[in-house]
Amino acid sequence: MKYGICPLGIIPVRIENAHKSELVNQLLYGEFFKIIDNRKDWYKIRSQWDAYEGWVASNQVHEITEDQYKYLSQQTIVSSGNLIDFVRLTNEEIFPIPLGSDLRGLKLLTHHYESPQVDRLSNREALLQTAFLYLHSPYLWGGRTPMGIDCSGFTQIVYKIHGIPLKRDASQQADQGTTLSFIEESQAGDLAFFDNKEGAIIHVGILLQNHHILHAHGKVRIDRIDQTGIFNVDNQTHSHRLRLIKRML
Repeated sequence: MKYGICPLGIIPVRIENAHKSELVNQLLYGEFFKIIDNRKDWYKIRSQWDAYEGWVASNQVHEITEDQYKYLSQQTIVSSGNLIDFVRLTNEEIFPIPLGSDLRGLKLLTHHYESPQVDRLSNREALLQTAFLYLHSPYLWGGRTPMGIDCSGFTQIVYKIHGIPLKRDASQQADQGTTLSFIEESQAGDLAFFDNKEGAIIHVGILLQNHHILHAHGKVRIDRIDQTGIFNVDNQTHSHRLRLIKRML
């Protein structure tokens, strides 16, 4: 089996091995993975952090050894902490990396990171400070950065920066953590999940104090939440139906 690491700011992950195929995820700088299939100029990969699979262009990947993959997997997650940071190459060229980039592979890639490394604590106050950095980020299906993000990408990357693993999709995240019986039991930083008419989980957001929620819907925004669901302050109507609340930390 082959292994790889993301040497660029962002690599698109697609559902099929074609550039026109649907974007289902993004690899951020420094995230690493197993290569589980190879077709022409494409690799099918399985992310180390959440086991999510998809196709990436092989010319955007830096291959690593199994021993390097295992070594990185054993290291404590350390992430970039600014909306946009930069890494410097050995030839002094620089390129940008987004908030939440994985810095464990810097030495392996022979890159230099100019800003202080962020080793964030997994407490509620710190988590919420990170979450608010994404406020007003535009919605992008499959996105995981402040330049474009979807609802579960938002919750996943915020929690990842604090070392807490969540799966990629909202329906998968809903199977993690401890279920709370009532919204009154919730604390800021808990996750709220929402379903459609068929009962499938389709949306997730981060609860705030005083019955508000931070979530990606058109953009990362703040709305009110009650036992019915999310009340959109712009449209003055409920936009999402509440299904359950989960505690992840």
